[in-house]
Amino acid sequence: MRRELLHRQYRNRGPLQNYISFYSEWKGRFVLVWIMYLVKAAPVFLIPILTAEVINLITNRTLPQEQIFGRLWEILAIGFVVIVQNIPTHMLYVRLMSVPCRAVEMSLRSALCTRLQHLSIPYHTQTKIGSLQNKVTRDVESIENMTRMLLDTAPHIICTVVIAVIVTLFKAPIFVLFYLAAVPLAVVLFVAIRKRIRDSNRAFRQSIEDMSGRVTEMIRLIPITRAHHVEDIEIDRVNRKLDQIRHTGLQVDLINSIFGSVNWVLLMLFNLCTLIFIAFLYQKEWLKIGVGDIVLLTGYFSSITTMVMQAMNCIPAITKGLESVRSVGEVLECPDIELNENKPQVTEVKGDFVFENVCFSYPGNDKHALENINLHVREGETIALVGSSGAGKSTMAHLVIGFVRPTSGRLLLDGRDMNTLDLRSYRTFISVVTQETLLFDGTIRENICYGVQPTEFELMDAVRSADLMDFIDTLPEGLDTQVRENGARLSGGQKQRIAIARALLRNPRVLILDEATSALDVESESQIKSALDHLVKGRTTFIVAHRLSTVRDADRIVVMQNGRIAEIGNHRELVALNGIYAEMNRKFTAAQ
Repeated sequence: MRRELLHRQYRNRGPLQNYISFYSEWKGRFVLVWIMYLVKAAPVFLIPILTAEVINLITNRTLPQEQIFGRLWEILAIGFVVIVQNIPTHMLYVRLMSVPCRAVEMSLRSALCTRLQHLSIPYHTQTKIGSLQNKVTRDVESIENMTRMLLDTAPHIICTVVIAVIVTLFKAPIFVLFYLAAVPLAVVLFVAIRKRIRDSNRAFRQSIEDMSGRVTEMIRLIPITRAHHVEDIEIDRVNRKLDQIRHTGLQVDLINSIFGSVNWVLLMLFNLCTLIFIAFLYQKEWLKIGVGDIVLLTGYFSSITTMVMQAMNCIPAITKGLESVRSVGEVLECPDIELNENKPQVTEVKGDFVFENVCFSYPGNDKHALENINLHVREGETIALVGSSGAGKSTMAHLVIGFVRPTSGRLLLDGRDMNTLDLRSYRTFISVVTQETLLFDGTIRENICYGVQPTEFELMDAVRSADLMDFIDTLPEGLDTQVRENGARLSGGQKQRIAIARALLRNPRVLILDEATSALDVESESQIKSALDHLVKGRTTFIVAHRLSTVRDADRIVVMQNGRIAEIGNHRELVALNGIYAEMNRKFTAAQ
């Protein structure tokens, strides 16, 4: 089902159509759910009939007492059986309902997570993490809640109305007209306020997404916030978002309260008028029914008005659920996706790259991040990319990884245009070590082996090559020591060595070191230098760096400036050229 959710159209269809399509394969199950609801809720529909029968019996002076008592025992037996059967049938009803609800909930979340993995890196850099988390958690939960509400409420409303109409047609057909008059009254009210309810729910959903993104950002920035003593500023920023949610939430509550109260008042007034009219007809003896039947009819009319009111009160929740369907559809059919389907798989990588007049611009920015890049990187060569911030170094690395693709020109991998290849299969041959090593909540072993299943010998060889053995030996549980999310208990050098061990286990043909040592002090950098030297050996390597100590041994150094290649050569050649690199080297040497 997850694959079907990923390949459906959402933008050209209404949210109700999309919602129905989520549960299309469960139609038969939902019929069973409704049938089981009718069985388990039988006491609700039968008790008013039995009550009317009891009142008619005890107010009938023509029947002998023996017959009355016998009939009362029959009513007791029927009522007992109908009420007690609710226990097993309710359990079966909940089971029948929960299976499709939980299945669709899981499929939607799985489909969203799958799509998030396939969406482009620019999409993720432009979208707040909290907003995406909100779609996977809160929006899917709203859809499931709407489904459960509909499965609980809709059959109850329908069954109550149908049974009431049938019994009324049998007892006093004229009163069906009163039932029919109550429905248009509620519908007119709903149509009048429908757009306001929809718009307010959409505004509230968007403000919740903004708040989720702000809170996620706040948590990530806590070390910086604390270090610079700007907690009050950060709290004020969050409070502004919370105040926006409070305002939009109040608007939602106000509209819902107006809708609910006006609906309730109108239906109760209508109910009161009907009750007085029934009493008038009975007193005039124009209504030839028993006292119990009058109680039954007024009770059913009260039930119908209650059901209509309940249906109308469900409208805000349904509107919220459909808005969540629209929100989920924004991700499931987002066009900003990395296109790999039906492209040839990469089964072998040598590591030869050719940039042919490559230009790249980020979406919404007319200025080129890279312009007319021509570069041939040979198999096994180590290329360093240096330059000031914004010069285009990381963009070059992202092109090599396949995070972004050239706006114009071509990037060739072993003679093949990367635009024509399935980049997912290509990435099994590369490893990336970044400035910020991301570790998940698990053991050191699990973090090193992420994505691969090495033998114990291969694992230990990678650990030794990354110069991790001394550190591992100091831990009470060795490789099975737990680390917190993002490795909160580890130093920068320790986390980088774990990243290097992870990269070594993949045995990549292409290696990207993106500012891999910039967050380390000089001592930590020197400690992992041997590990890095072991890592780059025999592999095509791209080193993105500000710190020149990590690039001096590169085969060639590419100096970037304003998205262009300004200089190229090895360290000695560039120093002799006395240009941009030489000036950078003088400043770096002086700083040391």
